[in-house]
Amino acid sequence: MDFNSPEALETLAQWFLQSLSPSPELRRAAEASLSAAADYPGFPIALLRLASDPSRDEQIRLAAAVYFKNFVRSRWSPSLSDHPLISLPEKDEIKSRLLPLLLSSPPPRVGSQISESLSLIASHDFPQLWRPLLPGIVSSLHSSADYSAINGILSAANSIFLKFRHSFDTSELRLTLKYCLEHFAAPLLEIFLKTSSLISNTLSSNGPAESLRALFESQRLCCEIFHSLNAIELPEFFEDHMREWMTEFRVYLTTTYPAAVETNGSADALRAVVCENLQLYMEKNEEEFKDYLKDFASAVWNLLITPATSPFRDQLTITAIRFLTTVTTSVHHSLFSSSQALQEICLSIVFPNVRLRDEDEELFEMNYVEYIRRDIEGSDIDTRRRIACELLKGLALNYKEQVTALVSMQIQNMLALYSANPGENWKEKDSAIYLVVSLATKGSTSHLVNVDSFFATVVVPELQGQDVNASPMLKAGALKFFTTFREQIPKQAAMALLPDVIRFLAAESNVVHSYAANCIEKLLLVNDKVPASASGLAVAHSQVRYGPSDIDPFLPTLVTNLFNALQFPESQENQYVMKCIMRVVGVATVVGEAAAVCIARLAFVLGEVCKNPKNPVFNHYLFESIAALISRSCEKDQSLISVFEANLFPVLQNILVNDITEFWPYAFQIFSQLVETSKPPLTENYMQLFQVLLSPESWKRSANVPALVRLLQAYLQKMPTELNHEGRLSQVLGIFNKLVSSQSTEELGFFVLNTVVENLGFDVLAPYIGHIWNALFTRLQNRRTVKFVNSLIIFMSLVLVKHGPGVLVDSINAVQPNIFGAILQQFWVPNLKLIAGSIEIKLASVASTRLICESPALLDASAAELWGKMLNSTIALLAQPEEFRENVENEAPEVQETGGYSAAFVRLHNAGKKEEDPLKEIRDSKEFFVSSLARLSSLYPGRYGAIIENYVDPQNRSALIQLCSAYNCAIV
Repeated sequence: MDFNSPEALETLAQWFLQSLSPSPELRRAAEASLSAAADYPGFPIALLRLASDPSRDEQIRLAAAVYFKNFVRSRWSPSLSDHPLISLPEKDEIKSRLLPLLLSSPPPRVGSQISESLSLIASHDFPQLWRPLLPGIVSSLHSSADYSAINGILSAANSIFLKFRHSFDTSELRLTLKYCLEHFAAPLLEIFLKTSSLISNTLSSNGPAESLRALFESQRLCCEIFHSLNAIELPEFFEDHMREWMTEFRVYLTTTYPAAVETNGSADALRAVVCENLQLYMEKNEEEFKDYLKDFASAVWNLLITPATSPFRDQLTITAIRFLTTVTTSVHHSLFSSSQALQEICLSIVFPNVRLRDEDEELFEMNYVEYIRRDIEGSDIDTRRRIACELLKGLALNYKEQVTALVSMQIQNMLALYSANPGENWKEKDSAIYLVVSLATKGSTSHLVNVDSFFATVVVPELQGQDVNASPMLKAGALKFFTTFREQIPKQAAMALLPDVIRFLAAESNVVHSYAANCIEKLLLVNDKVPASASGLAVAHSQVRYGPSDIDPFLPTLVTNLFNALQFPESQENQYVMKCIMRVVGVATVVGEAAAVCIARLAFVLGEVCKNPKNPVFNHYLFESIAALISRSCEKDQSLISVFEANLFPVLQNILVNDITEFWPYAFQIFSQLVETSKPPLTENYMQLFQVLLSPESWKRSANVPALVRLLQAYLQKMPTELNHEGRLSQVLGIFNKLVSSQSTEELGFFVLNTVVENLGFDVLAPYIGHIWNALFTRLQNRRTVKFVNSLIIFMSLVLVKHGPGVLVDSINAVQPNIFGAILQQFWVPNLKLIAGSIEIKLASVASTRLICESPALLDASAAELWGKMLNSTIALLAQPEEFRENVENEAPEVQETGGYSAAFVRLHNAGKKEEDPLKEIRDSKEFFVSSLARLSSLYPGRYGAIIENYVDPQNRSALIQLCSAYNCAIV
C-alpha cells in the first residue's frame, strides 16, 4: 500500500471511522485492516498526516493520533515488542514533524496524544539521538506569540522532564539533567516572567478571562517543569534566581483575581502546583528556603480559609494542607506552636475539611467504586478529609496534648449536636466517627476516645438499626469503624454483631453492602497471638480468631445475602463482595446442599462475566472462590465432584471454545483441581482435554504455560499408565524440551520432568533418559543460570531417590564416559548450598548422602577429594537456619488493580499444587545423614577422618560434630 497517495490516506481515514463504529463486525474488520497496514512503509507518517489535517473530522484525527502513539510505543525500541521496528529514515521524519504539529494548535485531545508520543520517543532517544529537540523547543517558545501553541510546546517539554521526578538517580540521569538545565533553565524563567507581565497587563486593561486562562495554563506548565528540574537537587541556576521564582509564587498565592478567572479554576490549578513546589523545597532545600517559609506559610493559611467555588479548589486545598503538614513535621513547627494558632488551624482548616460536602454525598451515591477507593483503599488520590487528618497527625507529633484536647472536645461537640437533632445533624456524627477512625494509630488504637465505649455508645446503635437503608453514610462509617478496630473489639462483642453486619449485605447502597462484605472478610483474617506457655509450644504463635465453628451457624443467610448483593445495580461485579465469598468458602464448612448452591451460583456469575470481562480484580476473586470451594468441599465430600463437574465444565469449555484468552490460565488451573479430585478412570471429557493439552498449539501463548504445566502435572499424577499409549510420553517430553530451552520457562520444564520421574517406573522411562540428559546438558552448556543448575540438582536427586545411585550415575555416564564426576565437581558441589525450600533441601540432602555413602564412583579411594567436597556441601546445606527453609503463603495475596486487561498468568492461591514429599519414609534428613555417615565410617574405620580434616571447612566440621552429638552417632 502506497501511503503517499491521497487514495490510501482516504482509505486509512475510513478505517479509523469504522473502527469507532458500534457494529462489532465493522469495527473488527477495520481493526484487522489497520493491523495489516501497519507493516507497510510510510504507515506512521500517514498517521501523522491524518492527525495534523485540519480538514478531517476530529474523531478521525484523534483516532489516528492514538493509533500513532500506540504504534510508537510498540515499534520504536527493540525491547518493546516482536513487531518490525520503524525504519531510521521514518524515525527521523517523525521527529521532524512532531514539534510543527504541536505548534499548529491541534484540538486539545489530539495535541495531548501527540505530546505523549513525543514524550515516548524522547524517553528512548533524548538527548543522545535527538539533539535538535531541546533547541527546537526553545526556538519555538521564542518565536511564537500564540499561547495555545506555546502551551502545546510547554506540555511536551513537561512530559519529557517528568523522568527527573520518577527515575532512579544515576550519573547518566544527572548528565541528561545538566544538559537540560544548560539549554532550558534560562528560557523557562524568561517565558515565566514574560507571561507574568502579560497577566499583569491583561488584568490592568480588564482583558477577557479566556485569554487569562491560557496565560495561567502557561504558568502552571512552567511550574510543573520547575518541579521536574528541581526534583533531584537544587540546581545552581535556580538557587541564583530563587528570589524571582519565589516572588512570583507568592503573588499567585496572595492575589485575588476577577471572579471569572477564579471561577474557571485556572488560578487555583496554578496555585496547586505552586504549593507542590513549596513542599518540594521544604523537603529537599529547607536551608535555602527557610527565609521564605514564614511568608509562604501565612499565605497558604490565608488561602485555605478563603472561600471559593473553583473546580480546582479541592486539589489546591489538598496540596496546600500537605505543604502545611510538611512544615508541622519539620524543625520549623514552632510557627504553629501557640495555642491560638493550633486552635485556628483545627477550627478553620481541619474540621471544616473533615465535614462531608455535597460532592462527597454525590460520589457516595453515583460512583461507589471511586468513593471506596478514596475512603478505605488508600488510593493515590488524596481527599480533603484524609489530608486534613494528616495535618492533625503532623501537629500532634510535637503538640500531642493540645491537639488531642482540641479534637476530643470537637468530637464531643459533634456528638452533642447530633443528639440534639439526629435527622438534621447526622453529618456531625459522621465527622466524629471519621476523626476517630482516621486518627487511629498503628495497631488500630485511638488516643482520642475509649474505643470500647465509643464503639458501644456511638457505633453499635448504627449497626443495630433495623432499617439497613436508613442513613447509609452513617451506616458505612459505622462499618468502617468496626473494620478498623476489629482487632481491639472483643470476639464476644463482634460475634453478637455479626448477624447485623450480614443484614447490611442486603442494603441497597453499594457502599454499605460493600463495606459489610469488607468487614466480614477482614474479620475472618484476624489472628491472635498465643503465648508459648499457653500453646504448649516452644515459641509463641498466631491462630485465627474466627474459625468454621464461628461462621457455620450463619452460613445459609451469609451466603444468600452475599450472592444477592451481586444482583444490585452496579454491584454485579463488586470485588468486595466476591472477595468476601472467597474468604467465607475458604473458612466455613461448605458441604452438601450448601456447596451445590454455591458452585451453581459461582458458575452462573462466571458465565455472565464471560460475555464481557472487564473487572480483573473481581474475576480473580471469582476464580479464587471456585478454587477454594473445590479444594475444601470436594475433599470433605467426594459425592460433590460430579455436581461441580456438571456446573463448571460447560462454562470452562465455553472459555476455551470462544477463545476468552484472559480466562484461559484460570480455566486450566480449575481443570487441574478437577482432575486431581476425580477418581480414575477419567471421563471422556477429561480425556478430550488431555488431547488438547498435548497439542503444541495450546502452548503457543506464554500466559497459558504455567497453568498448562500445572494441568499436565495433575494428569501425570492421576493416570501415569496412559502415557504408554499413543506416543503420549514422547509428546510430554517434547513439551519439556521446549520449556527447558527457554530461560523464562526452564523451571516449568523441570516441574514436568519431575512429575514424570515421580510417577513412572524406570522401565518406562529408560528408552528416553538419554534424550533427557542430552537436552539438559546442552542447555547447561549454552546458558547456565543459578536457577537452572539448582533445578537440575533437584531433578538428579529425584532420579537417585526413586531409582538408586547406580541408575543416576550409569545413565549420565552413558551420555559421555565419566561425565558424572565432572557434573558433580562443577555444578552439584558448588550449588548444593543454594537449594531452598524444605522439601527440596530434604530431597537434595538425602540424595547427596546416598551418593557419598552408596555410590561406588565416590567410595573409590581415588575419589577422596570429591567425596570430601561433597560432604562439605551437604553439611553446609543441612546447617542452614530453619527460617530460610520455608516460603509458604498462608493466605491469598492481594490482587493489584490494573487499568486494563491482559491475558497474563495469575496464580490462583486456592488452586495451588500441594507439595508431595517423595521421601515420606525419612522423617529427619539430618538424622539420615549422620546415621548413614556413621554406618559408612564403621565399615572403614579411620579412613574418613583424614578426608574430613582435609576437605571440610572448619565451620562445617563444627556443625558435623554438633549433628553427631545431637543424634548420638560417631564417625570412627
